[in-house]
Amino acid sequence: MNTGAMLGRLVAATIAIAFVSSVPALAQTLEQALGQAYRNNETLNAERASLRGIDEEVPQALSGFRPRVEATTYLGRRYLNEQGADGERETSTTTPRGVGLTAAQTIFNGSQTSNRVRMAENQVLAGREVLRVMEQTVLLDAVTAYMDVLRNAAVLELQRRNLDSLHEQLEVTRNRQIAGQLTFADVAEVRSRFASARSEVLAAEAANDASRATFERVIGSQPGKLTPGQPADRFVPSTLDAAIDVGRTEHPAVTAAMYGADVALLQTKIAEGALYPTVTLEGNVRRRWDATPEQFLPFPGTSTDASIVGRVVVPLYQGGSEYAKIRQSKEAIGQKRLSLEAVRKLAKATVVQAWGLTNAAKAQIESVQSQVQAAEIAYDAVRSEFGAGQRSTFELLTLQQELLNSRVALVNAQRARVVTSYTLLSAVGRLSPQVLGLPTKLYDPSVHYDQVRDSWFGIRTPDGR
Repeated sequence: MNTGAMLGRLVAATIAIAFVSSVPALAQTLEQALGQAYRNNETLNAERASLRGIDEEVPQALSGFRPRVEATTYLGRRYLNEQGADGERETSTTTPRGVGLTAAQTIFNGSQTSNRVRMAENQVLAGREVLRVMEQTVLLDAVTAYMDVLRNAAVLELQRRNLDSLHEQLEVTRNRQIAGQLTFADVAEVRSRFASARSEVLAAEAANDASRATFERVIGSQPGKLTPGQPADRFVPSTLDAAIDVGRTEHPAVTAAMYGADVALLQTKIAEGALYPTVTLEGNVRRRWDATPEQFLPFPGTSTDASIVGRVVVPLYQGGSEYAKIRQSKEAIGQKRLSLEAVRKLAKATVVQAWGLTNAAKAQIESVQSQVQAAEIAYDAVRSEFGAGQRSTFELLTLQQELLNSRVALVNAQRARVVTSYTLLSAVGRLSPQVLGLPTKLYDPSVHYDQVRDSWFGIRTPDGR
């Protein structure tokens, strides 16, 4: 039986279907899967909700520029029993009641309010960069999940074809053993390889099921027919030095750390503002009635009080806590600046590592392709010699396993080629739907920010909750 040639043709077809050849138009592309993950991934949507919460820090800070208005009212019962100078005792019962309106406006507080607004705005910008980091993480996870499904499906097909080939080989060996051409040892060798191949199929099925579950978790749907994934080399800088420069300046983790340093500096200015005088303007209007049960409108005990007061509070000494907060915030500035430099160094190291892995993946494909070609030639030669009785069953089975291993290695190398290219794109900070041109509606964080920034009142969120 020409089982080796049949195996070679079927395996080559499997690899071509998984990674090279065209597929039906309804098959899902890598870009479509990334767009779906960008829209539906729960972790990414949770990060967007977190950023919307950070947006609300800005109107909270802006409230320091606005007046505070309070209305008060009271109603009670008062009993009075007193003795006068003439020795006579008088009693009275009144019903005190009143309303009041108080308004206060801060005129100056050491620029604490303006610095709080700037700090909140920088926190929003830092939050947007953190969201970009999460977008890159989710998109890279989606690429990995997509390519894992392709890889594991191809490996499973290779293992199944190998199992079918060994099953046919076992039947042929048994027939030749009955005819006296082979021994029981030859049959036992094939049976051993067949049992091992069956366990490999089971392992490949488990890996395939696991990758499909990961695909559903990350991307949000069960994988159907998937088209081959293509490397993202066209989006990456052409040289290592250029990639390092981009990573050190454009990576969202770096820019988030830069905004974090600005936030620490503004926190110091806010702490220093506590040492300055506070100037406020207060206005009060009060209407009071102290009426007895027998009195009716108009009440004789009515009074109206209105006032406008400018107040200046100069802090002299508050126990030293304000000075400790200033020193503490200055240390935080140093810590944030050191963290920023550490993030830049990490970005550079990540780019260098990803660059090396990408180049290694390119070279590995060429090497493994040569290995597959050599293994096919060797297997075909040994198979012919085995048919002529010049080679043993063990040699044939060994070369068949080596050919299978080389083809599995080629599938793994093709998967690594795509994943490492997207890893490099993530390392330079450009793994985004805008750069990739994904077929999906982009999430614009500035929309919610503009909706709530100048909101003076209201408890409903922009989406109606």
